[in-house]
Amino acid sequence: MGILQVKDTHGKRSSSMSFALRWKRENLRLILLSAIISIAMTFMFLVLLYGTAVKSVSVVVNGQETIVETKQWVLQRLLDEQAIAIGPHDEVSIPLNAAIKDGDRIEVTHAIPVIVKADGKTSTVYTTERTVQAAIEELHIPVRDQDKVQPPLHTVLDNELTVTVVRVDTKVAESERSMPFSIVKKVDPTLAAGKEKLVQTGKEGLIVESIEKQYEDGVLISKKMVSKVVQTAAVDQVVAIGTKKEEPKVTVLSSKSPSIATLAKGGVNFKAKSVLKNVTLTAYSAGVASTGKEKGHPQYGITASGTKVQEGRTIAVDPKIIPIGWWVYIEGIGFRRAEDKGSAIKGNKIDVYFDSTKVANKFGRKKGITVYVLGPNKPTAS
Repeated sequence: MGILQVKDTHGKRSSSMSFALRWKRENLRLILLSAIISIAMTFMFLVLLYGTAVKSVSVVVNGQETIVETKQWVLQRLLDEQAIAIGPHDEVSIPLNAAIKDGDRIEVTHAIPVIVKADGKTSTVYTTERTVQAAIEELHIPVRDQDKVQPPLHTVLDNELTVTVVRVDTKVAESERSMPFSIVKKVDPTLAAGKEKLVQTGKEGLIVESIEKQYEDGVLISKKMVSKVVQTAAVDQVVAIGTKKEEPKVTVLSSKSPSIATLAKGGVNFKAKSVLKNVTLTAYSAGVASTGKEKGHPQYGITASGTKVQEGRTIAVDPKIIPIGWWVYIEGIGFRRAEDKGSAIKGNKIDVYFDSTKVANKFGRKKGITVYVLGPNKPTAS
């Protein structure tokens, strides 16, 4: 009987599978390397294709916009291509190493050097702001409402512009000062003329003033009074002025009155009826200032005795002291005749006539003069 032998196929299948596994293992690295190279070549091709493509990009430098055509694909290269320098304080809207694509808008703002003077210090700072106010805020410089900024806050910045911040301080201080009293003079008819009497003692008052002082950077530039209060009122000093006149001793003279002295004046010997001491002399003229009459007036230059005024002769007297028509001798003046009178000529007063108003005014007032009363006839040299 024949016996069938079964072939051993297991060993052969195992050999085939081992070979396949060995081949895959041995070529896996090669397969991976090939895949990586393929991907890299594809990426480089895309980059080359993208990088060499012309792109339209908007470049805005300090507010000025320009549309440029470029094949650059990194911002730094585009800026170098356009000769746009970027400093350490400048601002760029995107990073310098960022990729750029068609239609991008790139903003570049160059920083400006600004000289700032504030609080006793001067320094140079760089800012991309465009107004004084924005720059000050960016630099964190405090500015109070009362402080002054030059140039004004709305000023547009420029290279090397100097911005000055002046600190303004206002202080109010109180000060006291005395208020002088006034001297009030009151007429007292019961007090002898020429006498003064203290009725009330004066006292100074007190005034409190509020003074506003303004300083700029610590230097006083102005001050003004904002209030004034009278804390204590001043008390007037009252002085009484006497007006009571002593009744003059009047001696009525006549042509029969005996002479009391024989004198020699200017080569003329004469006898005086009486001697008047401490006589006050004034002067007048025929004009409006003295008589109230103008030239052309019918009484212009006519005396109370009816005579025409004459310089060197006419005087005005109080008839109670010196009779009208009598001659007198006035020390320092000479012989004069009493021809006129006036409302202000009372007692021991004599008004001497001059043709010139100017001369009369210059004559003024002379006191303590001695006058010799002679009589109705003028003495003559013997």
